[in-house]
Amino acid sequence: MSDSLHWLVGQLAHLGLNYAFLLDAYASGKLLDGALTTLGLCLFSIVGSLLVGALLAAAVTSGQRWLAWPARAFIEVTRNTPTLVQLYCAFLVLNMLINQSLGSANPMIPFAWVVLVISLHKGAFHAEALRAGIEAVPAVTLEAASSLAFSRRQQLLQVQLPLAVRFALPALVNNLIDLVKMTAVASAIAVNDITYASIMIWTQGDNVIELMLLILAFFGLLSFAVNCIGRALEARLRMPGYGH
Repeated sequence: MSDSLHWLVGQLAHLGLNYAFLLDAYASGKLLDGALTTLGLCLFSIVGSLLVGALLAAAVTSGQRWLAWPARAFIEVTRNTPTLVQLYCAFLVLNMLINQSLGSANPMIPFAWVVLVISLHKGAFHAEALRAGIEAVPAVTLEAASSLAFSRRQQLLQVQLPLAVRFALPALVNNLIDLVKMTAVASAIAVNDITYASIMIWTQGDNVIELMLLILAFFGLLSFAVNCIGRALEARLRMPGYGH
């Protein structure tokens, strides 16, 4: 592995790119930690955002005003404000209030704030995709469920949401790709993701271009992986008889 890395660094040097910092234990370790942190942010945020999206979609389509209106208001506010602003408000305002109340017992670390904010933000977009999927479920399907004595809750959990996920999967995958890129905001509050790790490295050396290209390649590959998984799920969960 070391010989291969030396060879790769040498080949890139011929192109005018100085990646010698990858041979340094501190820099390579910092980048590896940053990449793993970014992967962790993506995984936790994907799960969290899908849960938030399902809950919001269920509330909006519940037919209960006391559930639908607050959920709709949350979706509109969340979709129409920048993620970075939301992160700053959460970390600099809410976190400060929690610190004042709990002091060192505050369980919310910067990593957790990033996951929470991204989950809520992308959850609002998931909710709209799932709402469209829920409303696309044919009325005859719901009538069949009602004839089997399914309650409203059973219809939602066992009929509408499973079908809605299939209908909304392309939009959900698109949202998740955007979520992967969105994790870069973590560097704004000093979470040691790959972007923050790169910033720490280039402050000590003249390798901004090389690190920017590295970040672009990393996020490009990560987004491509999410896209491939999404495409595979679309093919596997495709609804027979709907456009095919």
